[in-house]
Amino acid sequence: MTGRTIQTDEVRAFFDRYAPSWDKNEIRNEAVISTILDNAGIGKDSRVLDVACGTGVLIPDYLKREAAAVTAIDLSPEMIRIAKSKFSEKNVTFLCGDAMETEMGRDFDAIVIYNALPHFVDPEGLIARLSTLLGKGGILTVAHGMSRERINACHTGSAEHVSSGLMEAETLAKLFSSVLQVTTLISNDDMYQVAGRKRPFT
Repeated sequence: MTGRTIQTDEVRAFFDRYAPSWDKNEIRNEAVISTILDNAGIGKDSRVLDVACGTGVLIPDYLKREAAAVTAIDLSPEMIRIAKSKFSEKNVTFLCGDAMETEMGRDFDAIVIYNALPHFVDPEGLIARLSTLLGKGGILTVAHGMSRERINACHTGSAEHVSSGLMEAETLAKLFSSVLQVTTLISNDDMYQVAGRKRPFT
Protein backbone atom coordinates (compact mmCIF):
# COMPACT_ATOMS: atom_id res chain seq x y z
CA MET A 1 0.00 0.00 0.00
CA THR A 2 1.53 3.29 -1.07
CA GLY A 3 -0.38 5.67 1.15
CA ARG A 4 -0.86 8.21 -1.64
CA THR A 5 -3.66 10.69 -1.05
CA ILE A 6 -6.23 10.70 -3.84
CA GLN A 7 -9.10 13.07 -4.53
CA THR A 8 -12.64 12.02 -5.45
CA ASP A 9 -12.99 14.68 -8.14
CA GLU A 10 -9.81 13.48 -9.84
CA VAL A 11 -11.00 9.87 -9.73
CA ARG A 12 -14.33 10.87 -11.30
CA ALA A 13 -12.62 12.84 -14.07
CA PHE A 14 -10.14 10.03 -14.78
CA PHE A 15 -12.84 7.40 -15.27
CA ASP A 16 -15.07 9.74 -17.26
CA ARG A 17 -12.15 10.18 -19.64
CA TYR A 18 -11.46 6.46 -20.03
CA ALA A 19 -15.07 5.23 -20.07
CA PRO A 20 -15.48 5.18 -23.89
CA SER A 21 -12.56 2.77 -24.33
CA TRP A 22 -13.10 0.76 -21.14
CA ASP A 23 -14.84 -2.27 -22.62
CA LYS A 24 -12.39 -2.49 -25.51
CA ASN A 25 -9.48 -2.74 -23.07
CA GLU A 26 -11.14 -5.12 -20.61
CA ILE A 27 -9.12 -8.18 -19.61
CA ARG A 28 -11.19 -11.15 -18.43
CA ASN A 29 -10.12 -14.45 -16.98
CA GLU A 30 -13.33 -16.46 -16.93
CA ALA A 31 -12.09 -19.04 -14.43
CA VAL A 32 -10.98 -16.32 -12.02
CA ILE A 33 -14.26 -14.43 -12.32
CA SER A 34 -16.17 -17.64 -11.67
CA THR A 35 -14.11 -18.27 -8.54
CA ILE A 36 -14.63 -14.71 -7.33
CA LEU A 37 -18.40 -14.92 -7.75
CA ASP A 38 -18.54 -18.37 -6.13
CA ASN A 39 -16.68 -17.00 -3.12
CA ALA A 40 -19.03 -14.00 -3.12
CA GLY A 41 -21.97 -16.37 -2.76
CA ILE A 42 -23.75 -15.09 -5.85
CA GLY A 43 -26.39 -17.45 -7.19
CA LYS A 44 -30.07 -17.78 -7.98
CA ASP A 45 -32.20 -15.07 -6.36
CA SER A 46 -29.22 -13.16 -4.91
CA ARG A 47 -29.63 -9.43 -4.31
CA VAL A 48 -26.35 -7.92 -5.49
CA LEU A 49 -24.79 -4.50 -4.96
CA ASP A 50 -21.98 -3.82 -7.43
CA VAL A 51 -19.85 -0.93 -6.11
CA ALA A 52 -17.74 0.90 -8.70
CA CYS A 53 -19.50 -1.07 -11.42
CA GLY A 54 -17.85 0.81 -14.29
CA THR A 55 -19.52 -0.08 -17.58
CA GLY A 56 -21.15 -3.09 -15.96
CA VAL A 57 -18.49 -5.68 -16.73
CA LEU A 58 -19.83 -8.18 -14.19
CA ILE A 59 -23.54 -7.60 -14.73
CA PRO A 60 -23.84 -10.35 -17.39
CA ASP A 61 -22.27 -12.74 -14.89
CA TYR A 62 -24.78 -11.85 -12.19
CA LEU A 63 -27.65 -12.28 -14.63
CA LYS A 64 -26.30 -15.59 -15.87
CA ARG A 65 -26.35 -16.77 -12.26
CA GLU A 66 -30.01 -15.67 -12.05
CA ALA A 67 -29.53 -12.94 -9.48
CA ALA A 68 -32.90 -11.55 -8.44
CA ALA A 69 -31.78 -7.92 -8.47
CA VAL A 70 -28.63 -5.97 -9.22
CA THR A 71 -27.95 -2.46 -7.97
CA ALA A 72 -24.89 -0.98 -9.67
CA ILE A 73 -23.25 2.26 -8.58
CA ASP A 74 -20.32 4.23 -9.96
CA LEU A 75 -18.81 7.63 -9.29
CA SER A 76 -18.34 8.34 -13.00
CA PRO A 77 -21.35 9.65 -14.95
CA GLU A 78 -19.80 8.42 -18.20
CA MET A 79 -19.31 4.90 -16.87
CA ILE A 80 -22.94 4.83 -15.75
CA ARG A 81 -24.17 6.27 -19.06
CA ILE A 82 -22.45 3.48 -20.99
CA ALA A 83 -23.61 0.81 -18.55
CA LYS A 84 -27.22 1.97 -18.87
CA SER A 85 -26.98 1.76 -22.65
CA LYS A 86 -25.99 -1.91 -22.41
CA PHE A 87 -28.55 -3.24 -19.95
CA SER A 88 -32.29 -2.71 -19.99
CA GLU A 89 -33.30 -5.56 -17.68
CA LYS A 90 -35.93 -4.50 -15.14
CA ASN A 91 -34.02 -6.10 -12.28
CA VAL A 92 -30.91 -3.97 -12.89
CA THR A 93 -30.78 -0.50 -11.30
CA PHE A 94 -28.01 2.04 -11.89
CA LEU A 95 -26.93 4.79 -9.52
CA CYS A 96 -24.38 7.52 -10.15
CA GLY A 97 -22.73 8.76 -6.99
CA ASP A 98 -20.22 8.30 -4.21
CA ALA A 99 -20.72 4.97 -2.44
CA MET A 100 -19.81 6.64 0.85
CA GLU A 101 -22.75 9.04 0.58
CA THR A 102 -25.41 7.66 -1.78
CA GLU A 103 -28.43 5.71 -0.56
CA MET A 104 -28.08 2.28 -2.19
CA GLY A 105 -30.53 0.09 -0.30
CA ARG A 106 -30.03 -2.55 2.39
CA ASP A 107 -30.16 -6.29 3.06
CA PHE A 108 -27.99 -7.29 0.12
CA ASP A 109 -26.94 -10.92 -0.18
CA ALA A 110 -23.70 -9.93 -1.90
CA ILE A 111 -21.74 -6.70 -2.26
CA VAL A 112 -18.91 -6.71 -4.78
CA ILE A 113 -16.03 -4.27 -5.30
CA TYR A 114 -14.24 -5.57 -8.40
CA ASN A 115 -11.03 -4.03 -9.75
CA ALA A 116 -11.69 -0.81 -7.86
CA LEU A 117 -10.58 -0.64 -4.21
CA PRO A 118 -7.37 1.40 -4.75
CA HIS A 119 -9.45 4.23 -6.21
CA PHE A 120 -11.42 4.84 -3.02
CA VAL A 121 -10.30 7.68 -0.76
CA ASP A 122 -11.21 5.81 2.45
CA PRO A 123 -11.14 2.01 1.99
CA GLU A 124 -11.59 1.33 5.70
CA GLY A 125 -14.59 3.61 5.93
CA LEU A 126 -16.05 2.07 2.77
CA ILE A 127 -15.80 -1.45 4.16
CA ALA A 128 -17.40 -0.35 7.42
CA ARG A 129 -20.29 1.32 5.61
CA LEU A 130 -20.93 -1.51 3.14
CA SER A 131 -20.92 -4.09 5.92
CA THR A 132 -24.01 -2.39 7.36
CA LEU A 133 -25.86 -2.86 4.06
CA LEU A 134 -25.57 -6.66 4.06
CA GLY A 135 -28.51 -8.84 4.93
CA LYS A 136 -28.22 -11.74 7.36
CA GLY A 137 -25.41 -14.00 6.16
CA GLY A 138 -24.56 -11.61 3.30
CA ILE A 139 -21.03 -11.46 1.90
CA LEU A 140 -18.87 -8.45 1.06
CA THR A 141 -16.17 -9.11 -1.55
CA VAL A 142 -13.16 -7.10 -2.66
CA ALA A 143 -11.53 -8.73 -5.68
CA HIS A 144 -9.20 -8.18 -8.60
CA GLY A 145 -8.82 -10.31 -11.69
CA MET A 146 -5.04 -10.30 -11.47
CA SER A 147 -2.29 -10.29 -8.85
CA ARG A 148 -1.68 -7.47 -6.40
CA GLU A 149 1.70 -6.86 -7.99
CA ARG A 150 0.20 -6.49 -11.47
CA ILE A 151 -2.53 -4.18 -10.20
CA ASN A 152 -0.03 -1.89 -8.53
CA ALA A 153 2.17 -1.94 -11.64
CA CYS A 154 -0.83 -1.01 -13.80
CA HIS A 155 -1.56 1.92 -11.52
CA THR A 156 1.77 3.59 -12.16
CA GLY A 157 1.96 6.20 -14.88
CA SER A 158 -1.30 7.80 -15.97
CA ALA A 159 -3.35 6.22 -13.14
CA GLU A 160 -0.90 6.94 -10.34
CA HIS A 161 -2.71 10.06 -9.14
CA VAL A 162 -6.02 8.18 -8.76
CA SER A 163 -4.76 5.08 -6.95
CA SER A 164 -3.60 4.72 -3.37
CA GLY A 165 -2.21 1.27 -4.16
CA LEU A 166 -3.72 -2.13 -3.42
CA MET A 167 -2.91 -3.20 0.12
CA GLU A 168 -1.76 -6.70 1.00
CA ALA A 169 -4.66 -9.13 1.29
CA GLU A 170 -3.75 -9.89 4.90
CA THR A 171 -4.01 -6.18 5.75
CA LEU A 172 -7.40 -5.96 4.09
CA ALA A 173 -8.56 -9.09 5.91
CA LYS A 174 -7.75 -7.38 9.22
CA LEU A 175 -9.99 -4.48 8.23
CA PHE A 176 -12.73 -6.95 7.32
CA SER A 177 -12.37 -8.86 10.58
CA SER A 178 -13.46 -5.85 12.65
CA VAL A 179 -16.92 -5.91 11.07
CA LEU A 180 -17.26 -9.27 9.29
CA GLN A 181 -16.22 -12.91 9.53
CA VAL A 182 -13.50 -13.41 6.92
CA THR A 183 -14.40 -16.29 4.62
CA THR A 184 -11.92 -15.91 1.74
CA LEU A 185 -8.34 -14.69 1.51
CA ILE A 186 -6.58 -15.27 -1.82
CA SER A 187 -3.58 -13.44 -3.21
CA ASN A 188 -1.68 -15.25 -5.93
CA ASP A 189 -0.39 -14.81 -9.48
CA ASP A 190 -3.92 -14.96 -10.94
CA MET A 191 -6.20 -13.11 -8.56
CA TYR A 192 -6.77 -11.22 -5.35
CA GLN A 193 -9.83 -11.61 -3.15
CA VAL A 194 -10.90 -10.96 0.40
CA ALA A 195 -14.48 -11.75 1.38
CA GLY A 196 -16.34 -11.59 4.66
CA ARG A 197 -19.75 -12.72 5.86
CA LYS A 198 -22.03 -10.68 8.07
CA ARG A 199 -22.09 -12.16 11.54
CA PRO A 200 -25.51 -13.22 12.86
CA PHE A 201 -25.41 -10.61 15.62
CA THR A 202 -24.38 -7.61 13.45
